[in-house]
Amino acid sequence: MSAEQQIWVLAAAVFAMAGMVKGVTGMGLPTVAMALLGALISPVAAAGMLLLPSLITNLMQLRGSGLWPLLRRLTPLNVGIVVGTLATSGWLATGSHSATTLTLGTALSLYALWSLSGARFTPPVRGEAPLSLLVGLCTGLLTGATGVFVIPAVPWLQALLSSRDSLIQGLGIAFTTSTLALSAGLWWHGALNTGDLPLSLLALVAALAGMAFGEWLRRRISPLLFRRLFLLTLLGLGAQMVWRAL
Repeated sequence: MSAEQQIWVLAAAVFAMAGMVKGVTGMGLPTVAMALLGALISPVAAAGMLLLPSLITNLMQLRGSGLWPLLRRLTPLNVGIVVGTLATSGWLATGSHSATTLTLGTALSLYALWSLSGARFTPPVRGEAPLSLLVGLCTGLLTGATGVFVIPAVPWLQALLSSRDSLIQGLGIAFTTSTLALSAGLWWHGALNTGDLPLSLLALVAALAGMAFGEWLRRRISPLLFRRLFLLTLLGLGAQMVWRAL
């Protein structure tokens, strides 16, 4: 098997696994994909491969009632995400591999530790809009630098949105905005390689298959147990990436 064929097989396996995680937990596709692909190819190549499957699977999360009021409520968060992502996307596009790997590994480890600790943001009684803008900006800065859109938007949305359906939609909105902003940032810096479209299509098919299996699995196992195993895996991957970059 040639090196190119090995990349195709490994990419399909990675996105199937990432899609399964998303199917069970409603999130995690870019996080898992970037963490695993980061050991195989450059972060910018991994981010480019991620864009199409991430966009399609995130759009699928927007189904349901109450989308437009939620979209209006999350406008400050989305504005911050776009501004922050565009500000740092040049780092992912042209930065050193070790610096990007270190940042990504640190972000993954911090997110895993935060979630495993059970800590949560306390929703503000007042001033939600400016705080959402700040959270979005911080999320965007990390998205542009690492290709992963998790911290601190996910804990913030978990605090703001009490119902599961609203949270799934809110995550879909934030992740879709992050994906589009990252695509624009990579294109702006000339790092969006349209020649990788066949590989991205393969990744999309694998992610959709994994997501369908994850949704089936979610109805048969404890989501809490799966989430803990997922977070422990992320912590190990993040620590390994930090170690490799130092």
